[in-house]
Amino acid sequence: MNDLTERQRLILALVVRHYTETAQPVGSVRLVECYKLDMSTATVRNEMGVLTESGYLRQPHTSAGRVPTEEGYRYFVTHVVYPSDLPEPARDTISHQFHQARQDVEQWMPLAASILAQHSRAASIVTAPHSERSYYKHVELISTQGRQVLMVLVMTGGEVSQQILTLAEPVVQERLSAAADRLNQVCLGKTTEEIAAFPPRADSLEKDILTLVLQDMNRGEQRVSGEIYLDGLANVLSEPEFLESGDARRAVHLFEERSLLQDLLARTTNNATVGGVQVLIGGEGKWEELKECSVVLARYGIPGLVTGTLGVFGPMRMPYARTIPTVRFMADLLSGLVSETMAGEENE
Repeated sequence: MNDLTERQRLILALVVRHYTETAQPVGSVRLVECYKLDMSTATVRNEMGVLTESGYLRQPHTSAGRVPTEEGYRYFVTHVVYPSDLPEPARDTISHQFHQARQDVEQWMPLAASILAQHSRAASIVTAPHSERSYYKHVELISTQGRQVLMVLVMTGGEVSQQILTLAEPVVQERLSAAADRLNQVCLGKTTEEIAAFPPRADSLEKDILTLVLQDMNRGEQRVSGEIYLDGLANVLSEPEFLESGDARRAVHLFEERSLLQDLLARTTNNATVGGVQVLIGGEGKWEELKECSVVLARYGIPGLVTGTLGVFGPMRMPYARTIPTVRFMADLLSGLVSETMAGEENE
């Protein structure tokens, strides 16, 4: 995979660039003319032949030029697109947009999805920050009617769950509030394992509430991601290769079907480092729905505490040199915002 000459790498990169911009196959004459190459068309044609035999290019029709293959794109992403920063004007624009919404946490995810879709001209995926481990913050118990009680559980990181409990017998609000106060004093900042070892002096009401708290916290830890935000699907559907193709419908189905999308995120980002970018090309043999697509994903947040995922998906003919640094910058930006929020909560 890493045995191409510098000239072959250049020609592969130019074929990828041309096809990304035009969605049209390109031949040797066109490459030489468009990019002012300091080599003959015969030399370029021979090198394109070698790249085709090696599996990096293909010829859609006998008389057509060449287009990149899945392996060609993978080589390009791995060995030709070197890590680079997003241009400063783009960084300033995105940072300014987030500065305006800095205090409105609920706007971060839809804003991030909108910005990613706009800058990548593809479809975007952003998941809300999700606690990798549940840490208790506080619980509220509110008497509603009869034996029914509303339990509001808040975890560190801002995740909230609510459920209606039915107790064995009616309990007055004063006793509910006292039980909540005691649990909040003892459980603050604790994990499920630590809460499970709660002191035996807890009374029956507190033990019943703790059982439900632990169930909620365990469910939270088993979730793959928080709420998922999508944007820019129209960008993908308007691409030439998808206008009259079932491939677009299959790809959109993946992103509309929550369980399929959860599987994609779980299998690609669970072991990824925060800030690291992953590129999936052609479904990598695992997702038939993505066989004509590419996905660029990154995790953001605080490792071991709160993380989310963001990225873009579009046709395999994706401008990777622009998309990868955009996804990386957005991951770093959201990581910083999450860290600031967590620090602010600790100082309250």
